[in-house]
Amino acid sequence: MDIQAIEVKKLRDKTGAGIMDCKKALMEALGDFVKAERLLKELGLATVKKKAGRTTKEGRVFSSIGPERGVLAEVSCETDFVAKNKEFKAMGEEICRLALDRGQGAKKEDFDPLLQEAIGKIKENIELRRFAFLTAGANDLLVDYIHGEGNIGVMVKFSLSHPALKGNPRVKEVCFDLALHTAAFSPAFLSKDKVGASYLKEQEEIFMKQAQRLGKPENILKGIVQGKLNKHLAEVCLLEQAFVKDQDLKVSKLLGNLGREVGGKIEINDYLYYKVGEELN
Repeated sequence: MDIQAIEVKKLRDKTGAGIMDCKKALMEALGDFVKAERLLKELGLATVKKKAGRTTKEGRVFSSIGPERGVLAEVSCETDFVAKNKEFKAMGEEICRLALDRGQGAKKEDFDPLLQEAIGKIKENIELRRFAFLTAGANDLLVDYIHGEGNIGVMVKFSLSHPALKGNPRVKEVCFDLALHTAAFSPAFLSKDKVGASYLKEQEEIFMKQAQRLGKPENILKGIVQGKLNKHLAEVCLLEQAFVKDQDLKVSKLLGNLGREVGGKIEINDYLYYKVGEELN
């Protein structure tokens, strides 16, 4: 079967596997991309992706936090040069301001006049690719973090046992560190109980295929699979991840320690993670 080089590159970008392994997997899967990706995972050749998706466009992530909500937005463009343009940045900031004013009822078309004005000035195609809100009540603290030139942006919603904790310097410090952690480790889920049954089933099947190559008894294989699954969940679930500044400390444990330190309770209730150009599910 003739396999196109563009498909091999696409599979390599998605999995991190070698070129020849990707070509072989596509040939064995008769060109079926999904089957080829699954085969590479079963062979243990695919790099673990904490959040699936390859970069396909230029652009920038913007964020803004108001009294009642925060917004994260990705605006795409054609070139990296434009993404750094001050007029492009100003437009993105204005989009966030308008989104906060409109609230949950905001629609993409609400921002068309801003986009068209920017296109006229910059002379390049610009698109509001996506945006999302996190709402904040009296006991909630929203923390955002934009990495570098806006390639990655996150917003994390913390639930506090009482509003006074919002002004606590230690709480602010740790919550910012956890926003930075979220940007660095790109979790796919908040916690184990947020992982869907179908996702767990797929991972168990993949890990069983890997374990069966060891030639161990069935009862041993189940333990191996469970160990692999636990390790995987610790990589993709935010609360299970090792904290970026202390790899011996899980995020959930860090929050527990913080609560005892400041005399309250701090939990992560929700989060948003955007990477410029990532494939959308």
